[in-house]
Parts: sequence; C-alpha cells; structure tokens
Amino acid sequence: MRIRYKKKQVNINLILGLIWLANGIIQTGFNENAGWYDYFWFLLSGFYLIMYFYQKKEQYLTIENGIIKQNWPFGKKLNLNEIIRIKHFAGEYTLKSELQKMKINIDAIDEESLSELKTELKKLNVEWK
Repeated sequence: MRIRYKKKQVNINLILGLIWLANGIIQTGFNENAGWYDYFWFLLSGFYLIMYFYQKKEQYLTIENGIIKQNWPFGKKLNLNEIIRIKHFAGEYTLKSELQKMKINIDAIDEESLSELKTELKKLNVEWK
C-alpha cells in the first residue's frame, strides 16, 4: 500500500523547479559577465525537479509485508508488529517502538491515503495518545 503526497505539495516542487530554471536561463542569457553564482539557479532548479520526480514516483510512505517505510533517501523503516505506541500531536503521528520512533507528517498526505493510513494503524493493537 502506498500513502501518497498531496498533489499540491508535489506540484509546488515542479513549479519552483521551473521558476528557478527560467531564472537561471535569464541570469546567464542576458548577463554578459555571468559569474559562477549565476549558475546556482540551475543547481537549485535541478534539486527541485529531482524532488518532484522522486516524490511523484515513490510517494510518501509504503506499507508492505508488515513494514512501514518512509520513501526518501534517509527514510526510516519500522516493523508494524514492533510498534508499542502511536501519538497524534500537532499534525503528526509518532510511531514508537522499543528502539526507534518515526514521525509521519499528516499535512503532507493526500486525504484518501490518510484514511487508508488511519485504517492500517487502527488495526494495530497499540496504545494511542
């Protein structure tokens, strides 16, 4: 099961990437004495466009084979059967096990996917705070 990002969040990365790309083209195209810092816009644009394509493909969370995993390069993995407590506070779910904790930003999740996530988490026999 994939828990998707809100479309708005993903599309903001695309828009910012295109804005920074256009700015980079304008800065280097119309500036006769373009310095190294003028090429910074291309780097910034590349960062946002890579984030857009990565988020579009991988989505926010994956729940498979009893494991919940954050889909970003240094994302955490947590076995569902190891979760002992779920805390809901300030727009986040904090899943705690004996050794780890994982924070899930609710505001970044699509409404449909959020209801699926809640259903999966309620299946667990754990303490809710």
